[in-house]
Amino acid sequence: MSISTQGGDNSRPSVVSTGKPSAGGKPKAANKAGGRPATGTSTSGKTGGAKAGGGAAKAGRPGAAGKGGKGPRKAVKAVKVSQGRSWGPIALMVAVGVLATGIIGYGAWAVSQEARSWQDRASDIAGLVNYRETDPESISNQEHRSGKIEYPHSPPVGGPHNNTWQRCLGDVYDAPIANEHALHSLEHGAVWLTYRPDLPAADVEQLASVIRGNDFMLMSPYEGLDRPISIQAWGYQLKVDNADDPRIKEFATVLAQNASMEPGVPCSSGNYTTGTGTEPREMQPSMGG
Repeated sequence: MSISTQGGDNSRPSVVSTGKPSAGGKPKAANKAGGRPATGTSTSGKTGGAKAGGGAAKAGRPGAAGKGGKGPRKAVKAVKVSQGRSWGPIALMVAVGVLATGIIGYGAWAVSQEARSWQDRASDIAGLVNYRETDPESISNQEHRSGKIEYPHSPPVGGPHNNTWQRCLGDVYDAPIANEHALHSLEHGAVWLTYRPDLPAADVEQLASVIRGNDFMLMSPYEGLDRPISIQAWGYQLKVDNADDPRIKEFATVLAQNASMEPGVPCSSGNYTTGTGTEPREMQPSMGG
């Protein structure tokens, strides 16, 4: 830009455009009052237009319209709202996981138990006496004899016995039966549950619930027991004091049929008796009664 003076020193300078637009993009318009140029024009080049250009430059930046022209506003940081955990579904998932683990664990245990021999499972029953190991000679004789027979164990768990067996289709007898008939049932694989005749009726019924309706099982009162309850299979015996002892059912379940000396011979046919009394019955073969 060049400045020329007209009419002497008292004349105001007139602005001659150089053809360059002002910093705002358009030449500054003359003041309406007298065509004066924008205030602050100087020969040093530090004109008001330059300042205006600076302001316009600032106007091109974001946030120039902010208060005081201090530049762009700072971006507001998003505030994360922390939500509490929903413990209900978590607890449910944990419970389901524990239950599933328990079911799988029990199934594996049951399979492993079934894989074990019945002899091993019988040996796990606390208090069980295994005469097959401790006194094998007393139970080795399987001879059939007539009349009364004396036994070294009470109730007997093996040895010679009568030709007729006691029916053992889950029969619950309310009176004593002959040792000789019961022992023949044990030879076939039956479990014989005995109890003192003075045992309370409620206890007798609880014992009967283990035996009643189960093949290869029978039950009867027995005089002279040294413990309230005694359960036996061929070569095995367990004596307990209470009818609710879980070992009673465990013994019956594990040893029924398994302890048989004549596998495959049933309690439902052949030369059996359903009579009571301690005297053995001499019956013809293949007759029931």
